[in-house]
Amino acid sequence: MIPEETSGIGTVSTIDPATPSPAMAAVDVDVCEVGPRDGLQSLSGFVPTAVKMDWIAREAAAGVREIEVCSFVPPKVVPQFVDAADVVAGALDIPGLTVTALVPNAKGAERAVAAGVHRLSFTLSVSRSHSLANVRRTPDEQLAEFARITAFLATVPAARRPLVSGGLSTVFGCATEGPVDEAEVVRLAVGLAEAGADDISLADTTGHANPAQVRRVVGAVSRAVGSRLTALHLHDTRGLGLANVLAGLDAGIRSFDASLGGLGGCPFAPGAHGNVATEDLVFMLESMGLRTGIDIGRLLDARRALEAALPGAPFAGHLHKAGLPKGFRPAPGGRL
Repeated sequence: MIPEETSGIGTVSTIDPATPSPAMAAVDVDVCEVGPRDGLQSLSGFVPTAVKMDWIAREAAAGVREIEVCSFVPPKVVPQFVDAADVVAGALDIPGLTVTALVPNAKGAERAVAAGVHRLSFTLSVSRSHSLANVRRTPDEQLAEFARITAFLATVPAARRPLVSGGLSTVFGCATEGPVDEAEVVRLAVGLAEAGADDISLADTTGHANPAQVRRVVGAVSRAVGSRLTALHLHDTRGLGLANVLAGLDAGIRSFDASLGGLGGCPFAPGAHGNVATEDLVFMLESMGLRTGIDIGRLLDARRALEAALPGAPFAGHLHKAGLPKGFRPAPGGRL
């Protein structure tokens, strides 16, 4: 049980992480919650660990199967994640939850493995300027860093070895460079695959993507790396987030990142605010007859609790305003 805590950020209500959820139900599309990492990295004030854990526990209880709970970056760079190991420890106590952490380098990977995460999410920016701003390495230097991580993971006993996802960022455009060379996206995706990525995701870090572009790039990367391309991380910066999800579905993607209340954005990409809101994404998928295994009512309850705990945070989205349509029923499933 998470104790109640009051701080300058807000008050946390109690919730038992063991509360039964529909998380083990069959699904058609996976939704990974990235808010506790992506949603909080840009906030100026430190969010208490208890607030983070309440958020994670509520979403897990709603049926979210995977949550990116933190980032293992130097605390002096992003003080928000000074409690990363504690957050991972708490999340690991939640039955059935895949606990993921973002890592930008080999040292972060070592810390994440020591904490016991189930999955490492590595980030490699296709844009040279964004890569230098984000991790102080060129894209090829960051690719070499990924190879060092996979070499390290090969030394970890199998029982403790997490999966490792290679995430390409600024795939669809860069806030400083503009258009990104799609051939370069494919080249770096192949590099991640050859270096040992278990799976690969593509991120619209700066909200440049459009549906035609998503179909084209996903198709090109899929032809190069096959089934290793599994996920998209999309932003709603210019209002095309859900349209781009549909394009991803058309192109064969079955896993999408999202952030509760649309929180988030890269602090090293000017104007890149606004993830796809988890509740809006789940509603769209379920409305289409695609099972997510997530209880939308409990997800909206989680959003309300988070808004109360983070007054003034830049929440977005639509479903929380209009509510569920009269007569709405969850997806019967199996329509893909």
